Amino acid sequence: MNFLQELKYKFQVQGLLTKIIIINVAVFLTVNLIGNLSHLDLLKYTALPLDGSQFLFRFWTLFSYMFTHAGLGHLFWNMVLLYFMAQIFFTILSQKKLVYVYVMSGLSGGALMLVLGMLFPAQFENALLIGASAAVMGVGAVMAVYAPNYRVFLFGVFDMAYKYFFLVVFCVNTILDLSVNTGGKISHIGGAFFGLLYGYYLKQGVDLFKISIVPQKKSNLKVVSHNRNYSQTFSAKKGEAEQSMDELLDKISKSGYDSLSKKEKDLLFKLSQKK
Repeated sequence: MNFLQELKYKFQVQGLLTKIIIINVAVFLTVNLIGNLSHLDLLKYTALPLDGSQFLFRFWTLFSYMFTHAGLGHLFWNMVLLYFMAQIFFTILSQKKLVYVYVMSGLSGGALMLVLGMLFPAQFENALLIGASAAVMGVGAVMAVYAPNYRVFLFGVFDMAYKYFFLVVFCVNTILDLSVNTGGKISHIGGAFFGLLYGYYLKQGVDLFKISIVPQKKSNLKVVSHNRNYSQTFSAKKGEAEQSMDELLDKISKSGYDSLSKKEKDLLFKLSQKK
């Protein structure tokens, strides 16, 4: 196994959160180190231009910008915040949902800025959007709706409900001093909006992650079961699982995650993997 094959294998065995962080770090190193050594401005190929005419020729940047950082501090704090919020996200939801929310929140934040760039071209002339902030805010916003009273310990000292923790993070990163990095901070609103929307519908029993825009083909084969009670039994078990999930989430909303017993936490994890 050569170096590239070994690198590929190690990447494949990582968890999805680790892969997101690795991609962010890899893009940062490519843009900054390789770009500087080769004297090429690679940033313009990964950052999202807010000029509509430029975007038409670099449409892929609506996706790539959310993995692009110019400064080490910008990358570091975005990844730290993503890691922390993802640990809470994983408590109830799955890794696949994290990737979906990360990407869709990033797209929402970027799309919002593209629209504003077209409506107010003078304010965003030659502006570029980079950073995972909008995607991270979307990940954080989900739990603020889905499990708002989940208990978190800020700096290991301050005990607060997650909804207040997210509100503090959002205000510090977005609302305070909006005159600095205005475009980036406005994109946070787009990212957080998708996260709140996803969390709201998920709490209503609708998972946007599972909604397919491609209609499923109906099979012409007819399966006949000799056990007439199979479908009723399956439906009953599915209903019991959903009821158990609702009861656990209701308990978390009222008393926090720590109020669950070990058995209840294990059951919650098991049920979340089936979602």
